[in-house]
Amino acid sequence: MPNAALDDRLARPRRTCLSVPGSSRKMIDKAKTLPADEIFLDLEDAVAVDAKAAARPEVAAALAEPGWNCPLLGFRCNDWTTPWTYADVVEVVGGAAAAGGRIDVIVLPKVSDISHVHALDLLLGQLEREHGLPVGGIGIDAQIEDAAGLRQLDAIAAHPRVGALVLGPGDLMANLNMRTLVVGEQPEGYVVGDAYHHILMAILIAARAAGKAAIDGPYFKVRDVEAFRRVAGQSAALGYDGKWVLHPDQIAAGNEIFSPRQADYDRAELILEAYEYSTSQAGGHRGAVLLGDEMLDEASRKMALVIAGKGRAAGMTRTGERFTPPA
Repeated sequence: MPNAALDDRLARPRRTCLSVPGSSRKMIDKAKTLPADEIFLDLEDAVAVDAKAAARPEVAAALAEPGWNCPLLGFRCNDWTTPWTYADVVEVVGGAAAAGGRIDVIVLPKVSDISHVHALDLLLGQLEREHGLPVGGIGIDAQIEDAAGLRQLDAIAAHPRVGALVLGPGDLMANLNMRTLVVGEQPEGYVVGDAYHHILMAILIAARAAGKAAIDGPYFKVRDVEAFRRVAGQSAALGYDGKWVLHPDQIAAGNEIFSPRQADYDRAELILEAYEYSTSQAGGHRGAVLLGDEMLDEASRKMALVIAGKGRAAGMTRTGERFTPPA
């Protein structure tokens, strides 16, 4: 896959990834007006078995319509253990491509083995060639939903077509026999720490080692925005790029939580300016500089790049002070 296609997708923000039932015309039309960073039309759990075949051409047509302003657009197919995956991909990609549509990413659920990614990659390559699309231009969000997938995180993340690892909490909780009925919430009786911390960190580390995005899964109590903010804030603090959202009420909160605070963004840009000056000829080629009462070095620059990068991707505008070289 050309590196430019992956680099382009990775540069786009993924603070909120909105799942929209592919069989609901009303919800698809509503989604076009919402400020989510990624929108995908769902053919998997959000569509009843008897409605899947009829939903495919509807999804393909919707992806070919104007009015989509989100940075990333795509759909979720069914997983490879079902009888629907092949038809999902062929009919939606082919139908959308024939109508001049746009598909940036396909969400592949229940990735328990790297062979699932290889299979979708091969099929997509054939479809891209057949329809005159850039080979490798359609990315894969690999959804991790069972213990087997957790054991193969590194291989899955390293595949060149994978742009993000996504936690699928509901199926994973069931697979691990967790004692809870609320997707995304702590299991009752687990009172010390976070029951999902190991899983979240394992996904994050594998994603970062491969230079890919890490996306937290959905929180099903869609009307409880404060609970959503609490849960999303935990994965944002770890360094996740964003979180799936299921309802418009969650989007504003998610976009805020996975963007830097204004003061942090301003400070990061100031640190980068100060460090750039200190290491330049004009600044004396110093490897460290004092900014106020804080000593900055190369590690400071790397940390500031993370915050500044997230702020720039989110379209933030700098409001704080600028660095002024000493006289």
